[in-house]
Amino acid sequence: MTDARLGKVAVLMGGNSAEREISLMSGQGVLDALRSRGVDAHPFDPAQREISEIRRDGFTCCFIALHGRYGEDGTVQGALELLGIPYTGSGVMASSIAMDKVMTKRLWLAQGLPTPDYVVLSSPHQEGSAQLASLCQSTSAQLGLPLIVKPPHEGSSIGVSKVAVAADLPQALRLSAGYEPEVLCEAFVDGEELTCALLGTGAAARALPLVRIQAPQGAYDYQNKYFTDLVKYQCPSGLPAQEEAEIARIALAAYRALGCRGWARADLMLRASDRRVFLLEMNTAPGMTSHSLVPMSARAAGLDYPDLCLEVLCLARLDYQPAAGAGRGLVA
Repeated sequence: MTDARLGKVAVLMGGNSAEREISLMSGQGVLDALRSRGVDAHPFDPAQREISEIRRDGFTCCFIALHGRYGEDGTVQGALELLGIPYTGSGVMASSIAMDKVMTKRLWLAQGLPTPDYVVLSSPHQEGSAQLASLCQSTSAQLGLPLIVKPPHEGSSIGVSKVAVAADLPQALRLSAGYEPEVLCEAFVDGEELTCALLGTGAAARALPLVRIQAPQGAYDYQNKYFTDLVKYQCPSGLPAQEEAEIARIALAAYRALGCRGWARADLMLRASDRRVFLLEMNTAPGMTSHSLVPMSARAAGLDYPDLCLEVLCLARLDYQPAAGAGRGLVA
C-alpha cells in the first residue's frame, strides 16, 4: 500500500564525495525502510543523473542520504530550493556552515558553546622543510600534544589523524591536505566520545538518548565506524541522568545556533579530568547504515528504523516557500 500523502519520493544517495560508499549504504537502508512503510520511494544518484530530472520525473519530495561535499554542504539543498522540491534535513545556510568545521567552531564560540581550541593552517604541505618544521613546532606548542589533524570539510573520519609526537605532525598535515588545502588542527580531548541525535525544528527539536562510543585504542576511524564490529556502543549511555541532560542541552543549543532543522547528529567529547563536554561537529545528513548511531539512539527512544526514516521524511520542507502562482526559477 502506498502512502499517497507523501507523493513520489527520491532518496538521494551516492553522489561524488569521498563518502560515496557510505552514502550508498545509507541510501539503500532508507529506501528499503520507506518502502516498508508504503512510501513510493525511488533511488536517485546525483553522480549519475542531472539534478533537474528530480522535477522532470515528478518527484514531490527528497530524502537526502548524501554525505559530505555536494550533498551535505548546502549545494544540493540550493538546487532543490530552485526546483521547489522539499527535502529532508537542514537548509542551505545551516548545511553549509555545519559542513565547515572551522566556521562551525567560530559560530559556537561566539554563542559561548564549548569546543576544543584549534589552529587553521593554509596549504602547510607547500611550505619548505624549515618553514614546515617551524609551523609544526608553533602548532604543537599552542595546542599541546596529542592533537587532532583533520580536513575541515570531510566527514566519516576521512583524512583524520591523532598526532602523539611532534615528529608525526608533518605526515598528518600532508594526509589532510590531500583532501583540501586548508587543515584544521584541534586540541585533543582525553575522555569519552559521545554522540547525540537530534530531531525536529526550533523549540520542537528534541535530543534522543546519548550513545557512548568505545573504540579499540580510541581509534573511531573510517574502518571501525563502518566495516568492523570492534567498536562497543552504550545506548542508553549509562551516564548519570543529570550529566546526560546537560550534554543533551548543549547539543540542542549547538543545533539551534547553526539553524539546523529536521534532524542531525552532534559529536562530542566528555573530558575525563573534569567531566566537561566539548562539541566536535554537527552532521546534518547523518549516516543510516547498519553501524550508524542515529538509528541506535532512536531505538533506545522506542523509534524503530523505518519509523525514524518516516519521521525525518515528514519534516521535509523548503527554506523558501514560493508564493502562489510564482515560478520556481529553474526550468527542467
